[in-house]
Parts: sequence; C-alpha cells; structure tokens
Amino acid sequence: MKVNGKLHYLWRAVDHEGEVLEFFVSKTRDKTQALKFLKKLWPS
Repeated sequence: MKVNGKLHYLWRAVDHEGEVLEFFVSKTRDKTQALKFLKKLWPS
C-alpha cells in the first residue's frame, strides 16, 4: 500500500471467520517484524 506516495507493508492478523484482529503498517518487510507482531498478539 502507498502512504504519502511511498510503498509500505500492511500486516494483518485474521481469525478463522475472516475478522481482522490487529493490523499495523511498516516501511520494511522482514521476518523479525513479523515475529514481533505475532508475539505481541499471542504472548507466551
């Protein structure tokens, strides 16, 4: 998706019924951000 003309990535957590549980937008796409996002949603 574009924000102010620059490419950004939209991360979404969706449940089995298609409801969006959480989302955030980042400038980069990498594994560490994805894992950080998932750990924020489901802490151990």
